[in-house]
Amino acid sequence: MLFKLAWGNVRRAGKDYLVYLLTLTLAVTVFYAFNTISVQADIVLEEEGLPELLGTIMSGLTTFLAVVMGFLMVYANNFIMKRRKKEFGLYQVLGMSRGQVSRVMALETAIVSGAALVLGIVLGVAFSQFMTFFTASLFKTQIRDFHFFFSIPALLITVGCLVAIFFVTLLFNLGVVRRAKVIDLMSANRKNEAVKTRNPILSAVIFIVGAVMIGVAYYRLLRDGLPIDAAPSEYDTAFVQFATTTGIVVVGTILFFFGFSGFLLKALQGARGLYWRGLNMFTMRQLSAKVNTVSFSMAIISMILFLAITSVTGGMSIANVMNTSVERSTIADYSRAVMYYGPDMFNDPQLESDRAQEGYAPIKLASEPLNILKISESNIIDAGTANEEPFDLAHILGKYEQVEVYDSRRMGEEVPLVSLNGLADAVNMPLPKGTASSNANMMGLQVMKESDYNRYLAFRGMDRVDLGRDGYLIASDLGESVGKIYDAALHDGVEIDMGGNVLHPVSDHVDEAASSFFNASMGSNSGTVIVPDRIVDELGLPLYTSYFMGNYKEGLSYEETEGYVRRERTWGSITNADGTESAIWGMEATRLQTYESTNSMNGLISYLSIYIGFVLVVACAAILTIQQLSGVADSSKNCRILSELGTSRHEIMRSVLVQQAIFFVFPLVMGVAHSLVALQVVIEIVALFGGMSIGGTVGMTCSIFLLCYGGYFLVTYLMSKGIVSDAIRVRHAH
Repeated sequence: MLFKLAWGNVRRAGKDYLVYLLTLTLAVTVFYAFNTISVQADIVLEEEGLPELLGTIMSGLTTFLAVVMGFLMVYANNFIMKRRKKEFGLYQVLGMSRGQVSRVMALETAIVSGAALVLGIVLGVAFSQFMTFFTASLFKTQIRDFHFFFSIPALLITVGCLVAIFFVTLLFNLGVVRRAKVIDLMSANRKNEAVKTRNPILSAVIFIVGAVMIGVAYYRLLRDGLPIDAAPSEYDTAFVQFATTTGIVVVGTILFFFGFSGFLLKALQGARGLYWRGLNMFTMRQLSAKVNTVSFSMAIISMILFLAITSVTGGMSIANVMNTSVERSTIADYSRAVMYYGPDMFNDPQLESDRAQEGYAPIKLASEPLNILKISESNIIDAGTANEEPFDLAHILGKYEQVEVYDSRRMGEEVPLVSLNGLADAVNMPLPKGTASSNANMMGLQVMKESDYNRYLAFRGMDRVDLGRDGYLIASDLGESVGKIYDAALHDGVEIDMGGNVLHPVSDHVDEAASSFFNASMGSNSGTVIVPDRIVDELGLPLYTSYFMGNYKEGLSYEETEGYVRRERTWGSITNADGTESAIWGMEATRLQTYESTNSMNGLISYLSIYIGFVLVVACAAILTIQQLSGVADSSKNCRILSELGTSRHEIMRSVLVQQAIFFVFPLVMGVAHSLVALQVVIEIVALFGGMSIGGTVGMTCSIFLLCYGGYFLVTYLMSKGIVSDAIRVRHAH
């Protein structure tokens, strides 16, 4: 009997549940489809371990998004319950107990959630098959073995998230009925929202305070940047400042919307010609009457939209930077680095004591560069097996070269000879965000001999340089934020003092194409000053890093080159003839590995960005839709009265459209404003590794918002139009 009643209620209240059902269905579809990433990646990717990593990340993110959507859906459900309070009160008047009413509500929620689950899984299974091709395009790979698949883990995650949303919503609904008295339920539709802030002047003051707080937060964020920009010793202070800024913008946003309707009402009352025109007075009164609930929801929605916009735009832009940088920073088929122990480590007694206790060889300052090609033979392939052999690079490489860079701090000195902040001061430019604790600032620019650089240029097929006796160049493959300082120093002829040797630039700009010494997805050379050989020899600068780069011999197969490099091998320590250590192995990267890792990272960033943005935008749009439809239903009697007084249907609908446009547009505008400021800071950080522009992703971001957010707005208006038309039709029927 109760199930039959619940089923009848769901069918009868279909309009109330339609948007709720569609949103839950869409959530289930997206949750399932995106959580099949591990299966999709297994079809399109060959990189071992990546599908599992993607699946783990996506599962955790889904849980977070489910929590966000759960709270939003609970809030939206509040408006549905408000419309049905009288109905539940009538059940109790007719003799039903609160327990029976609660069971009816539970059944209704279960029916809607079950329908959403079934529809969502069906759509998700179909959508996930097509997403395999999308995944392949994101990760820039080919589909190896496409076949129909159904993911049990994705199903379990999706069901778990939906069940959690179901129980939270159910508990909220049951609480509404259990706490309310019958007389309150019966008279719910005649109660107006309690408006605490009725004074327009006070609302205007609150609005201005909120706007000022937002402005202060913007200023603080642009001034202080993100905590990642701080030096290690200042990180705690920077984090507190960032948390304070976040709190200011959140409170400011809430106050902004809380006082917005009153401020707008006061402003329009001052413009009497506009205030008394048409239904403007009615429209503003309707907006002001909802200030308590709507202001908070608009603030929260604007913050969530901010997160969505920032994640999509920032994430896709970062992926674009990586795509651009990898082309410039991948210089050879194979690259490897050796990093030398510096004087600061050599002079550290505690380090030497710790190494001795742990059984490591004592360290010694390197007097000459190590031969990477030769010492690589100490790496043993298939160690401990009958097939073990030394790692022989010489037999797979045709053309190769090794160059050295030196520490710009002389022996026994802590102050570098050339630093980023010194060059920035020389050209009166501020340090870029994120460089306060960088190597180029604290340890100074690296130093390279002219002969090494010319051998590097010859390997790259580029023209050699001639520094003369007192010339210098700067090489850097980082982004424009650092590059513009170097360019300005070279262009302005800034002289540098290298231990009493005054050098002047022989070029007016940094050649980024000739600045990468190692295969990398993004810029890795924060700054290297190229000087005549005699300068390094005279100053006795300590070795910092040796870079080895080589190209495979012509005619060798993938297995003979790339396959050989990727075979399992022991690296071991780099030991001198006397049993001491002067260096450790740095990174190793092939051209193909660099592109694969870049494509994988780009795909992951793009995937997560789109997933977060899509779910959050849909959640926000859904809550606004349900909120507005419930509000239109509540005010339908007012629309009927206006019609009885002779107001045309066109004027009434225009008033409804204006109200809904304000509720949809203003949170979006605030979210965009927050995003633009935050992205400015993000751009400054990412610009360290390459020029970042949000222009290339604006089109896609706008498309997502137009399809999702704008689509919900259109549905809201069309359904509201139907509700108002029904209310007016009742008047004509009488």
